[in-house]
Amino acid sequence: MPKTYTFYQFQQDYPNDDACLDKIMELRYGREPRCDECKRITKYHRIAKRRGYACQFCGAHVYPCVGTPFEKSTTPLHKWFYAMFLFTTTRHGVAAKELERQLGVTYKCAWRMGHQIRKLMSGLEPYGLVGDVEVDETYLGGKRPGKPGRGADGKAIVLGMKERGGDVRTRVVDDAKRKTIEPIVRENVREGSVVHTDEWWAYRNLGRRGFEHESVRHSEKQWVKGSTHTNSIEGYWSQLKRSILGTHIHVSKKHLPKYLAEFDFRHNTRTMGDWMFRLMVDLIEGERPA
Repeated sequence: MPKTYTFYQFQQDYPNDDACLDKIMELRYGREPRCDECKRITKYHRIAKRRGYACQFCGAHVYPCVGTPFEKSTTPLHKWFYAMFLFTTTRHGVAAKELERQLGVTYKCAWRMGHQIRKLMSGLEPYGLVGDVEVDETYLGGKRPGKPGRGADGKAIVLGMKERGGDVRTRVVDDAKRKTIEPIVRENVREGSVVHTDEWWAYRNLGRRGFEHESVRHSEKQWVKGSTHTNSIEGYWSQLKRSILGTHIHVSKKHLPKYLAEFDFRHNTRTMGDWMFRLMVDLIEGERPA
C-alpha cells in the first residue's frame, strides 16, 4: 500500500510561491521548452514581481497560470497548493469554512477556491467502466414528502455506475426514465460488460444494448442473486451522503456535479497514497495558453 503524502513532504516540495509557480511552468511547458516566438529550445527566466517568465533569447514572455484556476486569482499560489493538499488528505471533503480557517482567507475566496479545485478534479475520469458494473440511481437534497417512494420534491437525481473493485462515475440527471439513463450507461460502460441493477423499469432494455444484464428485486427483499447485487454502488451512495451531510450540510443542485466530481476523484484514486496529490497537481497542465 503506498504511503500517505504527508504535510512534511508537502512543505519540502512547495515551501513558497516560487516553487509552486516553477511546478506549474514545468507542467505546462516541459523541462526543455521551445519558445513560440523564436522557435528555439530555451530556458525561461523569472520576471520579477509577476507570475511570468521570459525567453533567454528573444525575451518573449509566457504566463503559465493563464488557463488554470489561478489565472485571475490574487491568492498566493502556496495557499492554492495547500488547499489542494487538504482535498486529497481527507475522506469526507473540505468545507469552505474549513478552508477559510486553514488558509486565512475570506469565506468568499475559500468558497471560490473549493469550486475551482473541484473543477480540476473533474478532469480525471476513467476511460470506460468494464467487467461487472453496478448501476443505480439515488436522490440527494430536498425534502422527502410524508409518503414513501422514489420521488421527492426538490431532490436531485444522481445516476451512478461502479465497476466492482474499480472506478465509479456519477451524473446528475433530469429524471430516472429509460430515455435518460440508457444513453449515459452506453457512454460510460463498455459493451460486453455485465451490468447489475435493481428491478427499476428504466434498466430493462440494457440487455439489448450490448450488455449482459442481471438484476435483483429489492421490492421483494431480494438483495443478492448469485453474483448479482448492487451492494458496491449502494455502499458508495452511503459514504457520499454521510460525507455531504457531515461536511457540507447541504449541496445545491446547481453545484452538485462539482461535488460529485470531487468524491469520484477521491474514490478512484483511493489506492494511490502519496500519488493522489501529485496526480491532482498534474491535472493543472490542461491546455497551454496560446
